[in-house]
Amino acid sequence: MRFVTRRFFFYLVAFFAAATFNFILPRMMPGDPITAMFSSQGTPLPLESLEALKETFGFIDGPLHLQYFAYIKSVFTWDLGYSVQYYPQSVNDVLNRSILWTLFLVGVSSLISFSIGSIAGIYAAWNRGGVFDTLFSPLSLVMQSMPAVIISLLFLFTFGVALDWLPTGYAYNIDLDPGFTYAYLSSVFEHSLMPIITLVIVQVGGYLITIRNNMINLLGEDYIVMARAKGLSELRVMLNYGARNAILPSVTTFAMTIGVVLGGSLITEYVFNYPGLGNTLYQAIVNRDYPVIQGQLLMMTLAMLSMNFLADMAYVFLDPRLRNA
Repeated sequence: MRFVTRRFFFYLVAFFAAATFNFILPRMMPGDPITAMFSSQGTPLPLESLEALKETFGFIDGPLHLQYFAYIKSVFTWDLGYSVQYYPQSVNDVLNRSILWTLFLVGVSSLISFSIGSIAGIYAAWNRGGVFDTLFSPLSLVMQSMPAVIISLLFLFTFGVALDWLPTGYAYNIDLDPGFTYAYLSSVFEHSLMPIITLVIVQVGGYLITIRNNMINLLGEDYIVMARAKGLSELRVMLNYGARNAILPSVTTFAMTIGVVLGGSLITEYVFNYPGLGNTLYQAIVNRDYPVIQGQLLMMTLAMLSMNFLADMAYVFLDPRLRNA
């Protein structure tokens, strides 16, 4: 229980530090979104109207410490203000509109990548030097090193433009009404197929290499030799004694990946024009929508820290040595 409490307060302090950095970063950028919004119109905005707009969007001109206290209050009440780009929509509305698409897209791809990569890595390590290991281990290194933008554009051009097999943008056919109907769900599946496959290709190689190397390092341990000497089946030794310990570092990697899910995959979502958090963040950066940028960075930070906290708890469950300690 003391371990859980210590880790909880550690991540709480980390979140507080990240929120502070999130407050400082936009204020280091030149200009402000209100001035930028109207400067392109060619018509000067009266000073009184400019001040009123700044107050509406939460851009206080007072001392920095007053701005900071107002910001911290908004963080803990989760009142993130209004979006500059989509006014009068609130930041919560903008992010809530995108979060489900990202949870589906990156969440599914992460689960598939982790499952395939872990199973393939365990099998490659157990049969190291075999045909499977010789073929797929170098291939996974190539897949891991390929940029997401290259794979995204390759899939988009091949299957979306040249062959015209799959739709090239958005999350579903806009002519359909959202609902639990076969037409709508099949449209969602078709639109997500290329982005999901792209993300799986980018991620799966890392899981395979990580767990393969960890597994090989463990195969010479005494408890593996003892398990074999006791006459246990190869499958039981591989899964219960080898894979259970080799998978521990991959649990942390998986937790971090799921944490990043709330940030979305910016490149992939932008290439396929997918309406997730990654695309929302890109549009917010282009339009200097500071409230949306701050809100999404806070969500990413909270998700990352929460998943790392859960990974620490999973470590205690998977490794008896930590429980005893």
